[in-house]
Amino acid sequence: MRPRLSGLALVLVLCAAEVAAMTGFAAYPALLTTLRANWGMSGAEAGLVGGAFFFGYMVAVPMLSGLTDRVDAKRVFAVCSVLAACGALGFGSLARGVWSGVFWQAISGAGLAGTYMPGLKALTDRVSGDKQSRYVSFYTATFGVGTSVSLVLAGWLNAVLDWPQVFQCLALAPLLIAPLVWWALDDRPPLNSDAPWFPRFNGVWADRHTRLYIVGYAVHCWELFGLRSWQVAFFTFAFGFGAMQAWLSPTEAAALLNLLGLPASILGNEMAGRLGRQRWIAAMMLTAGVLSWMVGLTASWPWFVTLIAMAIYNVSVMADSASLTAGLVASSDPARRGAAMALYSLAGFGAGFIAPVVFGTVLDVAGGNQSQLAWSLGLGVLGLGGLVMGWRLHASPAPKA
Repeated sequence: MRPRLSGLALVLVLCAAEVAAMTGFAAYPALLTTLRANWGMSGAEAGLVGGAFFFGYMVAVPMLSGLTDRVDAKRVFAVCSVLAACGALGFGSLARGVWSGVFWQAISGAGLAGTYMPGLKALTDRVSGDKQSRYVSFYTATFGVGTSVSLVLAGWLNAVLDWPQVFQCLALAPLLIAPLVWWALDDRPPLNSDAPWFPRFNGVWADRHTRLYIVGYAVHCWELFGLRSWQVAFFTFAFGFGAMQAWLSPTEAAALLNLLGLPASILGNEMAGRLGRQRWIAAMMLTAGVLSWMVGLTASWPWFVTLIAMAIYNVSVMADSASLTAGLVASSDPARRGAAMALYSLAGFGAGFIAPVVFGTVLDVAGGNQSQLAWSLGLGVLGLGGLVMGWRLHASPAPKA
């Protein structure tokens, strides 16, 4: 029997594993401009392919995340890391148009559904007490690191390889990480081995405090994934203005900003602990909602102004991420935590599926991808939910921590 990892070692292993499992996550947004031209896609079609990733996640997460109440979460993580590798490999080898792209993006999304929240469940099953909230914030903040790594790798590989080979190369890391997770984590019997194979959400949704975090996460993911799906394309448009050459490529700029999510999420959770979780989440949602309507207006300004404005927007979007997830973990029954995480992810990534499609449709209707007004409206639509939810939280009684 191998020794159990300490809390810090455990979170480091799971964070590294999640980054490796996500190497294919942002490949499509990174290569969106190329694929849109090669496949002759409209904005709505491009958004559909991008959103299909989150559709696959949404369909798979109730079963895969809920399953962690019944079996050891590390097993789900390891198997689905292989599934994520198959999605990236299939996209590179077989996707040659909108609908084949949709299919393989959905497979990749299902792979993430079996790694992200099950990885969090593997962590919270093995760590409890005062440090649990902090470790949760470390793990959830790693999502931004994984996104940045995926963007950078896709951009660098695309400089020397055609796009199919880029996806094929990005399939290697999730394939290799699966046996490491299986071996490194000690076996942990589930808390509720009699839990149904498909989770029952009625008990989870009935709790007002848990429900608030679920709805808040849906609003957060609407903005976050809509932004990440189109951010590289927006930088491609914005950096094309004027004679001043940007020092960063669009993929490098997006990767840099996604890295800001790590300190923003972790420090945001610390601030929430001091100021009150609901007050902090409300303030950040309102801030991001306002900024979403402003950042598109900077597209015709010098490229570094656009980059700074988008950086501030990214930080405000990510500053409530760990607070929402830590709130869900704290408010949910440990015996039904897998079901709570499943519904949480279902709501969030369901919103993430719709947001890129809506963004692309707004882009088409408002003048196309060469119109600054269209980009401004597309970004502004992402912030509507945060404005409504932020005001609602501001006016509501605070839930338990």
